[in-house]
Amino acid sequence: MLEMTAAAARRAAVAAQGFTDRRPATPPTRRRVLATVDRTGLLQLDSVSVAVRAHYMPVFSRIGGYDRGMLDDAAWRHTASTPRALVEYWAHEAALIPVADWPLMRWRMRRYEGGRWAGERRVLDRNPTLGKDILDVVTEAGPSSAGEVERHLRIDSSGKRGPWWGRSDTKVVCEQLFASGALSVDRRVGFVRHYDLAERVLPAVVTTAEVAESDAIRALIRRASKALGVATAADLRDYHRLSAAQAAPAIADLVDDGALVPLTVRGWDAPAYLSAEATVPRKAAGTALLCPFDPLVFFRPRTERVFGFRYRIEIYTPAHKRVHGYYVFPFLHRGELVARVDLKADRAADALRVPGAFAEDGRDSGDAVEALAGELRSMATWLGLSDVVVGDRGDLAAELAVRV
Repeated sequence: MLEMTAAAARRAAVAAQGFTDRRPATPPTRRRVLATVDRTGLLQLDSVSVAVRAHYMPVFSRIGGYDRGMLDDAAWRHTASTPRALVEYWAHEAALIPVADWPLMRWRMRRYEGGRWAGERRVLDRNPTLGKDILDVVTEAGPSSAGEVERHLRIDSSGKRGPWWGRSDTKVVCEQLFASGALSVDRRVGFVRHYDLAERVLPAVVTTAEVAESDAIRALIRRASKALGVATAADLRDYHRLSAAQAAPAIADLVDDGALVPLTVRGWDAPAYLSAEATVPRKAAGTALLCPFDPLVFFRPRTERVFGFRYRIEIYTPAHKRVHGYYVFPFLHRGELVARVDLKADRAADALRVPGAFAEDGRDSGDAVEALAGELRSMATWLGLSDVVVGDRGDLAAELAVRV
């Protein structure tokens, strides 16, 4: 069996995610934006907007300042000349995925027909006709938020119960219809989903395509391996939230086909697989701020295994118990995670705030602080903010404040 050093595996992982590619010298085009999404395979969605919405940041991290409207249009706008390129669905979590990958999730849609979780199933049981009524409303009214659907169903906006159980039930069933593939997301307004019939959101070739579950799982594992470079079975499963029972035969098939190469990585506690499409750069490269939901770091056990970087998001931790801050971005420099910064976009003050900046123990920061300062200035410009303001928390704060 082949053996790889941990450093080589780290370089392969960083390269697979596109961080070793040269950033464009001119403003990125729609084609470059979509190529970046194709490289990661998905962009996780999240409601937190303290710095910037999670799905926007991974593209910036890889190609620098781009027009976020291009990503919005790719996901939530369709014209005859510019068809929709991305669509929402449950991939890693709620995520944007390429439209072409929607049929690969049909097996999951079938599993969700009876509800995605226990509470959802209870709502369906006590509202046996609500799903059909919602579909009737959307069919007639077109793209609608859960609140708009509710008004069509004449649920009393004052809070008094109408013919249904209330807004929460309507929202839950809209989400169930989205999870089962009957509805998709036509657009977002203020980050609120506006649902429409899937066949009106997506081209017929996508909504009518049938892919056997085993074939879909194999395709998803292959996509994950390409995005990860070198990975354990747990890493491959996590990328699209697959079970061990699903993944094992798919991995075996891909090994037989030569798409995955089994190997050991020194220091890793599990066998690994190298994508046949992976590259292993001779030098470590890649500098970027990473949001908590970036595909390079969103599977925390892998982040610790590959980078020796223990990361926990502290949004739900009481303020006095937080170690690093509310919304902390790891900092990748020369292919290693060397620091982390707490970030907040303060629109009122026209500034990107950095309440805390922390170096990783045992890492040679070298020119990392200067590089971090440059990335923060670039991010502020991209967000339309005039200044970067560094607070006093963390061992990098004083030096960083001088350099920004």
